[in-house]
Amino acid sequence: MPSFTQWISAFRLRTLFLAVATVVLGSALAWHEGAFSTITFLLALLLAVAIQILANLANDLGDFQKGTDITGQRQGPTRALQSGRISQKEMKRAVILFTILCAVTGLALIWSATPFRDPSSAWIMTALGGGSILAALFYTMGKHAYGYRGWGDLFAFLFFGPVPVIGTWFLHTHETGFQPVLPAIGLGLISTMILNVNNMRDIENDKASGKITVAVKLGLPGAKVYHSLLTLISFVCFAGYNFLFEPAPWYRYAYLLVFLLPFKIVIELRHKEGEALDPYLKLTSLSGFLLAVTFALCSNL
Repeated sequence: MPSFTQWISAFRLRTLFLAVATVVLGSALAWHEGAFSTITFLLALLLAVAIQILANLANDLGDFQKGTDITGQRQGPTRALQSGRISQKEMKRAVILFTILCAVTGLALIWSATPFRDPSSAWIMTALGGGSILAALFYTMGKHAYGYRGWGDLFAFLFFGPVPVIGTWFLHTHETGFQPVLPAIGLGLISTMILNVNNMRDIENDKASGKITVAVKLGLPGAKVYHSLLTLISFVCFAGYNFLFEPAPWYRYAYLLVFLLPFKIVIELRHKEGEALDPYLKLTSLSGFLLAVTFALCSNL
């Protein structure tokens, strides 16, 4: 039976920064509008972390079943199934367990936060929650895994950007509006950047195993240009929010200094490939988390 430490390793804790960031950002935007619920925040945080762990476990299982992790060319850290520390049967049980946890937490969140004077909003949030769980499961699992068909970047953008950020904002405020859209897009682009770094690192292995990612389609030089554009557009989205909603005082813009880290990463990526790209996964994820936290502070001072 796998140890607690082995399961923690399989959860890939370094990827959880951005999951937390989506809830922090959505809640900060809601706080700015004078609407914040501690219960909503805590349940949304638990759901975001659970969905990210589910995605990691399902990704481990799906890639192993398709032979992507056993070609001998993968550059990243050894996966749980790849190492033999956890069996397929045990991983399937964990995926089922976290799917149930996500569903129960999501329903509890909607029940506690959605204004039932408008039942349609509850159904919409339920559909989005269900879509998030399905997206986590079928990135690499199943015969039609979308991560193997070049759709991973779009789904990472949507379900680790606009969907959780705007969803969290709505569950706090019970309102719709444009306020969270630009920050949500900006954070979604950072999520896409994380996946792009991962795919650039594994580009040769993915080619060998038939996994068609955006990085495989563009080639390594093109993927680096793509990464630069994602970084720039993310910066513009966050700055655009300030120009539209918080043009003054000056300290509202201070959080944009965090972008020095993503831009530094862009410069350093020019001369990196393969395993040398691996540290930038954590750094890019950390930049998203720091951006959300500093945005929360600067926008609510």
